[in-house]
Amino acid sequence: MKLKVYADRMSQPSRSVLIFCKVNGIDFEEIKVEISKREQLSPEFKEINPLKKLPAIVDGRFKLFESHAILAYLACAFPGVPDHWYPADLFRRAKIDSVLHWHHMNLRRGAATYVLNSILAPALGLPLNQQAAAGAENFLSTSLSTIENVWLKGNGRFLLGGFQPTIADLSLVCELTQLELLDEKDRNRFLGPYKKVQLWIESVRNATRPHFDEVHSVLYKAKGILQMQQRKRADSGTNSGVKNSLTSKM
Repeated sequence: MKLKVYADRMSQPSRSVLIFCKVNGIDFEEIKVEISKREQLSPEFKEINPLKKLPAIVDGRFKLFESHAILAYLACAFPGVPDHWYPADLFRRAKIDSVLHWHHMNLRRGAATYVLNSILAPALGLPLNQQAAAGAENFLSTSLSTIENVWLKGNGRFLLGGFQPTIADLSLVCELTQLELLDEKDRNRFLGPYKKVQLWIESVRNATRPHFDEVHSVLYKAKGILQMQQRKRADSGTNSGVKNSLTSKM
């Protein structure tokens, strides 16, 4: 049976799984589950993932959720996936795992929380929370410094000094790409000081084109919609209409 990938392209972990499948020629069916419509809370999806989070996969009778676990599984289960993504060598694999474990409580905690509470929340029917955004900003800045000075040490352009991307590179860059939703000044405030991080993001994008850009196109489209809604909110002083507009145009 064909692999099924349950995903929302506005979800950065979903994007990493979709890009990985496309780059590596894995035959799969993408099943769209829209977070903005709360479709991940449906009884049908709960049968796939009782935690009601995206992404999730079904491979035959095997069900799996959590994007890092999915990426590792896909790299091992499907023939033809190049070894550099998740090497068979135990020591190299353990290093990649260390980055992935670090990601959840650091970079993701900073980037996802900041974007949600500074710009994206109204599109999901939630209020903006500047206090939460301020706290997340510290995590994001610290995480970018760690990537620049720890994970990007070495001669290569990829994490851990590598010369080819791993599943950790793809996961973390998809996390950072959501910063595209911010205005240019705010985005440059975060990324501007980190030249190696900027080069690394571009290296991962280049290594996974054209699939990287195709999967992220929904994000780029959402950016324009959100900017338009921000201007309207500034003029009217309200969040009304943001959710419906974003959902209908994506």
